[in-house]
Amino acid sequence: MRRLKSKSIKHILTILMFILPAVIPLIIFWLYPIVKSIFISFTDWDYMTSNYNIVGFDNYRGVFSSDIFYSALKNTIIFTLGTLAPTIIGGLALAMLLKSNFRGSALYKVIIFSPWVTPTVAISIVWSWIFEPKCGFANYILQLFSLPKLEWLQSSDTAMLGVIIVTVWKGIGWAMVFYLTALEKVPNNLYEAASIDGANSWNKFKSITLPLISPTTFFLSIITTINSLQAYDQIQVLTQGGPSGSTRTLLYMYYQSAFENFNIGEATAIATVILLITGGLSIIQFIASKKWVHY
Repeated sequence: MRRLKSKSIKHILTILMFILPAVIPLIIFWLYPIVKSIFISFTDWDYMTSNYNIVGFDNYRGVFSSDIFYSALKNTIIFTLGTLAPTIIGGLALAMLLKSNFRGSALYKVIIFSPWVTPTVAISIVWSWIFEPKCGFANYILQLFSLPKLEWLQSSDTAMLGVIIVTVWKGIGWAMVFYLTALEKVPNNLYEAASIDGANSWNKFKSITLPLISPTTFFLSIITTINSLQAYDQIQVLTQGGPSGSTRTLLYMYYQSAFENFNIGEATAIATVILLITGGLSIIQFIASKKWVHY
């Protein structure tokens, strides 16, 4: 019995030796900050001093009773849905066009993917010039098609559209790269068998391509959703949450509460809500994926 116990202890210690190098940074840089931020959400810390008081759920009650919070939540949902569908559909469409590796296709792939590796701040500055109402390129294009000029980022009616366009333009090449890899793994013999059975291109795409690349679609939908919930740079550069709060998302509301109003307790309460929303969406998407993801 003693020998068995000593062997089991050695086995446990061996396992700990292998996992501790990964677990320790996880605890220090992920788990501890989350627990600390949740604790701060129950205080009235102002970020400027070391003094604080425990206020219980007052910060959460203040957040959920604020009209600004629900406006920011609505903007977050609009922004997330507005970026998710075009990024996924556009990335797949570009991958289908470029998968044949025709002459010059590599150059097109590099050009389309390049916005993803370009800093978001730099991209947003360029797009702010493009969206300039009087002499911007966006309104120039609209005039070519005899369409009226838009105020773009200076109007609460179109500002969110402008931010969505910038975000999709940056992320669509990233989605395309994942879909190119997924499409290469689809066996050609399945398409050949479908052709023998008389299937047309649409039937092949619907019955073969979509089911076999669904794990990639599932992955991209989760990551794109999380990235949309965490979007900040483009909003800060393009609109600063305006006009009239029309582009203020939950994350930007967190920034304003923490670093403009110095209400860290309320800000971390908002951050906790964002964390719960992100976790909830991931769980929902994971459960829903079992119905359509084929391995």
